Amino acid sequence: MNYAELTAAITAYAENYDTGTGGFIENIPVFVRNAEERVYNIVQLPALRKNVTGSLTSGNKYLGMPSDWLSTFSLAVIDENNEYLFLLNKDVNFIREAYPDTDPDGYGKPRYYAVFDSNSFILGPTPDADYGAELHYFYYPESIVTAGTSWLGDNFESVLLYGSLLEAAAYMKSNPDTISNYMTRYNEAITLLKQLGDGKDRRDAYRNGQVRDPVR
Repeated sequence: MNYAELTAAITAYAENYDTGTGGFIENIPVFVRNAEERVYNIVQLPALRKNVTGSLTSGNKYLGMPSDWLSTFSLAVIDENNEYLFLLNKDVNFIREAYPDTDPDGYGKPRYYAVFDSNSFILGPTPDADYGAELHYFYYPESIVTAGTSWLGDNFESVLLYGSLLEAAAYMKSNPDTISNYMTRYNEAITLLKQLGDGKDRRDAYRNGQVRDPVR
């Protein structure tokens, strides 16, 4: 389901064709973006993971973070032998106290990191040489509103449709029965998506066996 198809479906389900300024049609992008944000924070999907590489500079304990970073899955230092050392997450105050800037003798291969501000990480100890870095992180992919297509639209359109309809129903102050119906369908869809994203995508049949439901 692409964005044009999603828009048509939302309009048809809601039976609202108001094209006035600030009207229903104009607010569909808001409904869809809110639905996407809700889904992305409920289910862990591979489509929400990104991997980037960067570099650490000797004597500089800060590492810039990507502009679309939301949270970290892992941060690793890559040394001259191409070996990976995955860093442990700590508080800024721990790194400040354990590895003060006034002690160059304490520089070394970083072992810890913390979120310093909205643009950078702080490392401890301060790098004693230039290293590579690899960051796996959570981000919001481009919305179907602007991209035209998305992973959700292509693979799990039901959760995107009913999530958007819930937002639309709140906007229109729909009756409780309509909202309850949308919520039921949304919960069914999000349950199936969680089975995929939080279950099947994180296991394989060789080590875990195939997924089986008990017979009652």
